[in-house]
Amino acid sequence: MQNTFWSVRIFALLILLCIGSMTSQAQTYDTVTVNGERFYKYSVKPGEGLYAVSRIFSVSVAEIIRHNPGSNSGLKNGQELLIPITNENAGLTLSIASAGATGQNESVDQNTTFKHTVSKGETVYSISKMYHTTVSEVNRYNPGVSEGITEGQVLTIPQRRIISEVKEENYRYHTILPKETLYSVSKTYSLKPEDVMLANPGLSVETFQVGRTIRVPFFESYEVIAPYESQTVNIIHKVQSKETLYSIARNYQVEVSDIERENPILAGGLKANMELIIPVKRSMLEKDSHSMENEANRLLIQNIPQDRLGVIKVGLLLPFLDETGRGHLRLQEYYEGFLLAVEKMKDSGANMELYVFEIGRAGNTQKLVSLLETMEMRSLNLIVGGVNDAQIKLISDFSKANNIKYVVPFSQSNGEVLNNGNIFQVNPLNSGTYTKASFAFVQMFRNANVVFVTGGQNDKKEFIAELQRHLRDNQIHYETVALTGELNSSIMPVLSRGKENVIVPCSGDSNMLRQLIAELKEVREADSSCVTRLFGHPEWQTYGDLINDYHLLGAYIYTPFFVDQSNPGTHSFVQNFRKWYGRNLMETYPSYGLWGYDTGLFFLTALSRYGSRFEHNIQKIRINSLQFAFHFERVNNWGGFINNGLFLIHYDTNGSVTQSDLNR
Repeated sequence: MQNTFWSVRIFALLILLCIGSMTSQAQTYDTVTVNGERFYKYSVKPGEGLYAVSRIFSVSVAEIIRHNPGSNSGLKNGQELLIPITNENAGLTLSIASAGATGQNESVDQNTTFKHTVSKGETVYSISKMYHTTVSEVNRYNPGVSEGITEGQVLTIPQRRIISEVKEENYRYHTILPKETLYSVSKTYSLKPEDVMLANPGLSVETFQVGRTIRVPFFESYEVIAPYESQTVNIIHKVQSKETLYSIARNYQVEVSDIERENPILAGGLKANMELIIPVKRSMLEKDSHSMENEANRLLIQNIPQDRLGVIKVGLLLPFLDETGRGHLRLQEYYEGFLLAVEKMKDSGANMELYVFEIGRAGNTQKLVSLLETMEMRSLNLIVGGVNDAQIKLISDFSKANNIKYVVPFSQSNGEVLNNGNIFQVNPLNSGTYTKASFAFVQMFRNANVVFVTGGQNDKKEFIAELQRHLRDNQIHYETVALTGELNSSIMPVLSRGKENVIVPCSGDSNMLRQLIAELKEVREADSSCVTRLFGHPEWQTYGDLINDYHLLGAYIYTPFFVDQSNPGTHSFVQNFRKWYGRNLMETYPSYGLWGYDTGLFFLTALSRYGSRFEHNIQKIRINSLQFAFHFERVNNWGGFINNGLFLIHYDTNGSVTQSDLNR
């Protein structure tokens, strides 16, 4: 699969007729201004759909539909569309026959490295896990990233190489280039478009975008591959009288230098009847590419039918008998909360069966391995469970092999979600939480006077670094002072009397918080005109004796989980729990009973409404959760989903508590 695939001898007249008909379509698009916005005018070609047009002009399908009402019901030959002019497509001149081709693609070699654009909340560590490499390798290819990475930053990542004899999936990664389509990418690797889709369950019109990465099934990891649009076929052209190198190159849409490179004989000049080797683009000679490309594009926009389940079968796999750290008590309460969700779903008419399995102590996976070999496990629609990395890895591999959805309830850092499209991780990543909280802070306190207070255990340095970076990016000034016995005197000079002062402790430590609150009370007594607010961390909600002080200082807390004790749903759950099990919930943070209930209710609702392929409707699933903010987002085109839900809790000075879901 090098530049030369085969060599064919064709009469020049036939080739010139074919290519001449294509080059005659080259054009510069007319422009028009509508309501102050500039557009290209584009006439739809036979068989073209919205996606094909979007790829030509580097705009989204949604943008085309927005400016062309009714186009979402289908395009007709000759229909005129208004295409918004953007920075990416300004001054566009294209050949319709080769709209997928671009000279930019030819210079991009993805055989040893590829590009990754950093998404919100990602870290160097998570990126290294995603691509089966190491932090040191990412640092080596990207000097300076050890100081931190930012959303939108483009990193160079080494291609994965399979060198072990252990049987495992082999993929290489491909960063989508300008003008590439699903069809052209699949042709690059001699695959069917369906193969690429199967390897990337998250691939759609919205995610097949320039700069995004996809996973490509590949079995010769060291084979050198050239992009489809730069692959060439050598044909023989017999020079006619009066022809020049320029006219020949123009007719074949190649560069003069390409012809000269393939034909050393031209050193003596161009002569009639001379036979030249012409490296013609492979895509130009494959007559079926247009219809096949449209068919491939439809794969990205097809609707996934719902597969309603007659009986929903769910397996709960946990080490219930492992008493290490009294963990068995927490898991028992999680199970009890999950059972209450099952009963609620049954009361609403759902038909389901819950299978509960004890999977053995954390250090011994023998029982789990035996369990996963049973036919009973293969009949499940959903698996919930696994506590440590070894258990999660085994269940993850099983879910992938049998195409069963798998919920990881507790772990944050196992990494399986990055490479298994069936996984749903309930516990949010700290990095994602910190990023989302930082964005919320900037939106709310853009005009405030921000003061960081250092001291305590300094356990929030990652969040503080992220927040300060966002403040700098938005040109928002902040001050930093140290927590000392003289804080009231050291902080006074940096406080503003003309606007709100937001105080952010650099630690979630309760001792530091208590000292800080005492000092801020003295500041308020010294100058009542100085308005101060606290902005703090999830664990603050567990310091029950400080609630009145939170209201006094108008405190805000960011947190993935929060229990509103005034919520009638919470009150009802607590009563039902006591009725069923004859005891109160344990005082844990977060509550394991509510954790099990929320998780069960969310995923059982998903299965009941949308069947086993509910992931395609994941954003439509809404439940009245009692503790968790649920907002699942796919981590990449081939991986699973992580819950990025986040609450912002406000203890108002009027005594009320406001719980805001930052995803709604």
